[in-house]
Amino acid sequence: MICVSKNKSNLKLQNLKINGQSPLRGNVKISGAKNSALVLLAASLLTEEEITLTNMPKLSDIEMMKNILKSVGVKFSENIHDKNKLIINSKDLRNGALPFNLVNELRASFFCIGPLLTKLGKASLAFPGGCNIGERPINEHIKGLEKLGASIIKKNGSVTAEINNKKKKLIGTTIKLECPSVGATETLIMAATLAEGKTIIKNAAREPEIQDLCEMLNKMGGKINGAGNSTVIIQGVEYLNGCHHKVIPDRIEAGTFLIAAAATLSSITVKPVIPEHLKSLLKKLEESGSNINVKKDSITIRTEVINAVNIETSPYPGFPTDLQAPFTALMTIAKGNSKISETIFENRMSHIKKLNQMGASITLNENTAFIKGVEKLSGSNLKGSDLRSTAAIVIAALTANDESFVGGLEHLDRGYENFELKLNLLGANVTREYNSFFLNETKESNESEIKTLDKFQAA
Repeated sequence: MICVSKNKSNLKLQNLKINGQSPLRGNVKISGAKNSALVLLAASLLTEEEITLTNMPKLSDIEMMKNILKSVGVKFSENIHDKNKLIINSKDLRNGALPFNLVNELRASFFCIGPLLTKLGKASLAFPGGCNIGERPINEHIKGLEKLGASIIKKNGSVTAEINNKKKKLIGTTIKLECPSVGATETLIMAATLAEGKTIIKNAAREPEIQDLCEMLNKMGGKINGAGNSTVIIQGVEYLNGCHHKVIPDRIEAGTFLIAAAATLSSITVKPVIPEHLKSLLKKLEESGSNINVKKDSITIRTEVINAVNIETSPYPGFPTDLQAPFTALMTIAKGNSKISETIFENRMSHIKKLNQMGASITLNENTAFIKGVEKLSGSNLKGSDLRSTAAIVIAALTANDESFVGGLEHLDRGYENFELKLNLLGANVTREYNSFFLNETKESNESEIKTLDKFQAA
């Protein structure tokens, strides 16, 4: 029997009850990409005409971004026949000041600075995530906007950007990023679409979500070349039109299900997907013993053995940091020893302690995990402290030899649409429930980790 909570409010008071050792089988439908949908919502600010987005995932992060845009006059219409279709109208955009309390909760809200600045000449908003980690997440955004001609003031936890020239237009230029930041690349592409002249971004990030953004902007009348390459060229235009656009499938959700299938020695098919977006993961899954069958828009995995392999996260097309935690969970029960190196984020290993509580044998040295595979994991009461660590704990619980209770659903629901429903349709035994004892039991042990890991909640 499939049991899914209809009420997803008070997520901090809920957990997943997972009975492990259930093999998975069948097909799972992959939702639209969260990391693409968020930036496409920001890009809708660039036109006064309607934008229609289909394949939009129903996630708490998406609802949060919609509320942020509503606060400055953006209107949304939903289709009663298609819950994943959204019509966006920004013609009554009032001002470029986003409310601190909303922006402070969602790092992706910082994407709005580029569109607001180039459209209105001024934008102000809070540092992403409350900025409890300093300037590192946004310094590439700021330096790039300044090169385009914006004046930036950082004060009291907020950023104000303004165009001071007579034309109130950004001026195209050449920008070389110190590192291929996804967020900075997206922010600067959007800012440059309505700038005067040509903008060249060098050392640009190449992620599929950036390619999806550029495809939509070009549908709107933008002139962008080189998306998916390390050099992107944007020829500014006077205005942008509305358009219809379908969000790409979520490669991270697809990868999470593929890893879950491998961990439970199962066979499933994920669809729709763009297999090219998952090449680095598929290579590692094959190295670890899984049989992979790739078709045009689907991937089938069959696993009978799990062998230890090493991974090192890196920008696309390398192994994605968002799949590091789930893959670590897989390696805990692999045959042999493996090494997992996190090179993107300096503090993204909160799942290691939790996996060890379940019987894993992992030694952590700074951002490298050394894993000695064990035969099986044991169920436990655990709480994830960020989106991907919570997914990793769920995968570990699916393999465990008894019952687990997994909290942190306020993180999980930010990036996975109907996660437990999809797992149950594949044969898992997962129930969402309220459990105050579990919450109180884990609150103290997680408090310090949550403080240091807040910056990754929107990953």
